[in-house]
Amino acid sequence: MSHIDARTGMAAIEADAEPTKVLEFGLGEGTYCLDIGVIDEIVDAGELTRIPNSPPHVEGVMDLRGRTTTIVDPKTLFGIDEEGPRERIVVFDDDRLGEGGTVGWMVDEVFQVRDVAPEDVDEATTTDDDGVNGIVKSDDRFVVWVAPDVTGEEVGDIATHAADE
Repeated sequence: MSHIDARTGMAAIEADAEPTKVLEFGLGEGTYCLDIGVIDEIVDAGELTRIPNSPPHVEGVMDLRGRTTTIVDPKTLFGIDEEGPRERIVVFDDDRLGEGGTVGWMVDEVFQVRDVAPEDVDEATTTDDDGVNGIVKSDDRFVVWVAPDVTGEEVGDIATHAADE
């Protein structure tokens, strides 16, 4: 192994970093992705029960194999105005996201799971954006890498409250 000084050590570590598996999905006209490690499953969109006085990004709740699952509209969270088919729900692994019940995102469509190498992620343009890990350069397009923690603590409180009723 060659000598690496303090100035080049970081670059060598990043170059050797393992790629991350991400799920690409559509919201309106855009393509977004999430780390596959925080996802439990992907299901077809079903009938939702609306919860009175819930925040605007909460679509409602649904029963998913005996679990009350809060369904969030990430378009509202990210300020996306475009319409789409809203066909799939990405359900997060509640063990990975912490307390607060099961949460899913209503997405327009799911595209693929793929590897993203650290050098393909541009974090410089998103340093001030909550919920955005970076922009992934992919062929002739950009994919916005989002974080699931923008769902907010109040989402879990809604799921817990709905399950108690």
